Amino acid sequence: MQKFWLRALCALVFAAAIGFSATQSSAQNPTPAELKHKVEAYLRNMFAFGPDIKVAVGDFKESGIPGLLETDINVIIEGNKEDAKMWVSKDGKFLVRGELNDMSKDSLAESRAKLDLKNAPSTGNPNGTITVVEFADFECPVCRNLHQALRETLPKYPQVRLVFKDFPLEQVHPWARTGALAGRCAYQQNPEAFWKMYDFLYDNQDLISAANAWDKMVDYAGQAGVNNKTFKACMTGPDAAAAVDASIANAKLLDVNSTPTLFVNGHRIVGADAHQLEQVLQYEMQQSNAKKN
Repeated sequence: MQKFWLRALCALVFAAAIGFSATQSSAQNPTPAELKHKVEAYLRNMFAFGPDIKVAVGDFKESGIPGLLETDINVIIEGNKEDAKMWVSKDGKFLVRGELNDMSKDSLAESRAKLDLKNAPSTGNPNGTITVVEFADFECPVCRNLHQALRETLPKYPQVRLVFKDFPLEQVHPWARTGALAGRCAYQQNPEAFWKMYDFLYDNQDLISAANAWDKMVDYAGQAGVNNKTFKACMTGPDAAAAVDASIANAKLLDVNSTPTLFVNGHRIVGADAHQLEQVLQYEMQQSNAKKN
């Protein structure tokens, strides 16, 4: 899901945040309620958000940087929910959007450590030096674009293992969870059947609706070669639901808030930019070759 207003907000200058004071007294700072109101009013004015657009500013927490608080912003525009992490100075003067990186830590290693790849569908080279983890939603149009990009790009890289993780955006995509359950139930019968379902769901995305999703899933499962009776039982049972929920929880642990989001050996890529994907793949190949030499 693309985020025009979030991309625009990246233009806010992070350098302005560098001089936050750690010695401000509480008397100088607005209360949390006042700060929430100020952030919401600023965003509404900046992006012309009318009363029909819902803007929610989450609770503030310490960021680890003196004078700087962290919060989550949720915006709902015509039913589409968009999330962003932002930072606000305690005095209410600065609002920062972007990525806050601690250069004393290896963020790629931290991301890799948080990824739970157990019992997740995977394809490609099981011993490959590059692992691409895809957090996606089968109803997401941009995920379908990524699917095409992966289909064209990955055959050129025999060093890659692709792992799929469910992150259905149920608030905006009414059949996304049904698709996630279908993929999981196909996987539980036959791991190879998952990848057939994966292709069926993306390739036929425009033909699926909330009204016909169940019938379409059963049809595609049959075409993927799985037992329909077992598949239907799985779709309504607890195991597939628990697996999808666990994948969603893993996504949230990694601060994934939009689809598609990829992790390429820990490098985060948001969206379906094939050029960026190739750039990261080429870099990881060079790093792998350098270690061998």
